[in-house]
Amino acid sequence: MANTQPAARPANPRFSSGPCAKIPGYDLNMLADAPLGRSHRAAVGKAKLARAIDQTREILGVPDDYRIGIVPASDTGAVEMAMWSLLGARPVEMLAWESFGAGWVTDVVKQLKLDAKVQTADYGQIVDLASVDFDRDVVFTWNGTTSGVRVPNGDAIPADRAGLTICDATSAAFAMDLPWDKLDVVTFSWQKVLGGEGGHGVLILSPRAVERLESYTPAWPLPKIFRMTKGGKLIEGIFRGETINTPSMLCVEDYLVALDWAESVGGLQGLIGRASANAQAVWDFCATRDWIENLAQDPATASTTSVCLKFTDPRIEDGAAFAKAVAKRLETEGAGLDIGAYRDAPAGLRIWCGSTVELADVQALLPWIEWAFHAELAAQTRS
Repeated sequence: MANTQPAARPANPRFSSGPCAKIPGYDLNMLADAPLGRSHRAAVGKAKLARAIDQTREILGVPDDYRIGIVPASDTGAVEMAMWSLLGARPVEMLAWESFGAGWVTDVVKQLKLDAKVQTADYGQIVDLASVDFDRDVVFTWNGTTSGVRVPNGDAIPADRAGLTICDATSAAFAMDLPWDKLDVVTFSWQKVLGGEGGHGVLILSPRAVERLESYTPAWPLPKIFRMTKGGKLIEGIFRGETINTPSMLCVEDYLVALDWAESVGGLQGLIGRASANAQAVWDFCATRDWIENLAQDPATASTTSVCLKFTDPRIEDGAAFAKAVAKRLETEGAGLDIGAYRDAPAGLRIWCGSTVELADVQALLPWIEWAFHAELAAQTRS
């Protein structure tokens, strides 16, 4: 059977899982109001940072008594700030089902040297949340960016838990419902769901997390960029936009533009609907083909942002080489950029379906995946 190239390509072939696609219609002129060359401590800079915090709260539905801070070093910086500042007061339980969660395990066990209980799951699965002891401090990712799985809801987290829940929610925030009453620390970066520029993280603290910060001093020294208290009290300025280090006001403006766009498409529910529709298109495609399937084994935990796929055709001789070649074909044709699986994940494809991606582009990509699969299979047979 002839394998004809599709007639149409995605208008925007960018499906990278980070940095992610910019908002539809993005133009650099949208950043014209950025106060470049001005101090972030000037009134205009403080106002921009405060607006970023306020809009984040409004769109995500963050409770009024939770603090929101803009911090350095992207989501990684936010997670590290939380772990280095909060852990050690109680026993710790680490949950990992993908490479970034595994990285947090390494930091806690090997760097902080805490005797943590560690639960892991293979790529495409999550741990049994009912088995987790939430009287410990628990660290986990909400959405496995490299494994295509997510926590389905917060039902397993008890309201009367004694420990803190520290949730890396990058690639989930702005695309999935987060149960704020079950989460004490939430982190994310601008460069994921809203397609912001890299380098900045967001750290959200519940009153319970603030109480821990003010009542507990870690046994290890804290670098300056991790310090959130002074004299046993929270440095409130951090959570009013008085950042620990100098932020890029160009990146802040870019985030504000994305937040305005998020409001224009219906706020959080509109963003969730866009991501869910994109993911569903991929799932429907896989359901009608016997050579590709979702890496996520349980539909209830399948990610709607970082959708990870694996090839299942028994004729494939070298899965890693085959998947890499398919991704290369898609890139060469300008049909899909940066959709190879993460380097530590099982071989396959990873399609970012987050809220800034247009459904029409996902729908246009899928025939190209089918073409590339059959073209590579034919090339393998000839060789």
